[in-house]
Amino acid sequence: MTEPISISFIADDKDSVSEITSKISVVMDADGKMNPLTRKVNSLMRGALKRLAESERWEKLDSGEAVEMPMPERMQAPSVQVVKLARNATHGDSRDAGAAMAAFAGGQDCTLLLSSHPKSVTITEGAALRSYAFCVHKSAKADAPGGLTVMVSDPDTTRSAAAGPLAVAAGVLFTRDLVNEPANVLTTTEFAKRLLAMRDLGLEVEVLDEPELEKLGMGSLLSVGQGSASPSKVAVMRWNGGGDEAPFALVGKGVVFDTGGISLKPAAGMEDMTMDMGGAAVVSGVMRALALRKARANVVGVVGLVENMPDGMATRPGDIVTSMKGDTIEVINTDAEGRLVLADILWYTQEKYAPKGMVDLATLTGAIMVALGHHTAGVFSNDDALCKGFLKAADATGEAAWRMPLGKAYDKKIDCKFADMKNTGGRMAGSITAAQFLQRFVKPDTPWIHLDIAGVAAPGPTKLSPKGATGWGVRALDRLIAEQFEG
Repeated sequence: MTEPISISFIADDKDSVSEITSKISVVMDADGKMNPLTRKVNSLMRGALKRLAESERWEKLDSGEAVEMPMPERMQAPSVQVVKLARNATHGDSRDAGAAMAAFAGGQDCTLLLSSHPKSVTITEGAALRSYAFCVHKSAKADAPGGLTVMVSDPDTTRSAAAGPLAVAAGVLFTRDLVNEPANVLTTTEFAKRLLAMRDLGLEVEVLDEPELEKLGMGSLLSVGQGSASPSKVAVMRWNGGGDEAPFALVGKGVVFDTGGISLKPAAGMEDMTMDMGGAAVVSGVMRALALRKARANVVGVVGLVENMPDGMATRPGDIVTSMKGDTIEVINTDAEGRLVLADILWYTQEKYAPKGMVDLATLTGAIMVALGHHTAGVFSNDDALCKGFLKAADATGEAAWRMPLGKAYDKKIDCKFADMKNTGGRMAGSITAAQFLQRFVKPDTPWIHLDIAGVAAPGPTKLSPKGATGWGVRALDRLIAEQFEG
């Protein structure tokens, strides 16, 4: 597992700035205003920062962007980075500034001279998120990554305030690791093993194996994994920080590799289907974050872990399977498998835990990428209040999301002649008909959101993440829980 970068907070010390041997990052307002530590660097560099602030190059920079100044005079630091950031900068610009600092550090030691900047915590969060690198399978082992030293006027207060965001960042990194792992490493068994290890954090974790799933009647989920040597599993994680209240539920699709099954995908790009367990990875990351920050809420995370492979036992197009709910489903296309997994675990979650609300996440459809690209996730909901709360949390964390429609007209597209429903309504409105399918497994009195994250799970690099998995959704869902379900 990729460990979060080491971050330490120390008190302002202008006299030590010239002796710092690591890279240095400073912040400066658009108009050239400087905090005491930046002024010290400017003095040591004989007014170079002041001249930069008066230049056309500085004027053209966006907030959160930076200029690197190598080999600064009268300093031991090999390079100084100057980040354009006002004291009243937005949270998004402040996170971007921290990410720019981490990219500048490049895995080496770096000292951030933030002094009394009011967005020091958010800057540090951005740096922690961007410092991630997935190198576990590289044969040439890199040196141990450097750490970040954050020089601030009140290190104790800043350290305490940053503890929660850094715990959430650790959850994001856990999600990224899961998504980035190849399928020969992250089998269904290995995925479950990594979740069981989170018992050490205080989570209750239970793994249901195929005999138990058969007993529960999860014929829909089990049909997906019939052609794989990897056994299908359902993992349940519980964080009990909210007393006797009913839990809030997170439900995730965990297809560790998706060939499409008998409806085989084209070879080009199939290697990307290691990320088809992105929904389960986000649920797992949120649960880790809640445990690390000791959230005052009851939350249950349920993930269905399967592999969709073609062999003589695999489900065929035209097969009819029976869900845990009792509804029958004709499998028109075995590549529309994620909804078959979610159908059973959505029903199981409601029957077992009667949650006060429920969010499912899945890398579900290519159609959502056609609609929204790689920047924005699709949001479908039966409850305006819960949906509004999530969209607010997503906006606050900079995780773009857009509400999509539901409606009976779309529902007709999955009606079926030979079974209660079919598992795909065709190409037109594909993400919407997938959501309509899932809604049939949501009880009318359960507030519910479906997040189609096919476009946002692994489109990196982004400002906050390198190439590969982004961990989209961990921060937004953690904020939703903090704002709406913590006492």
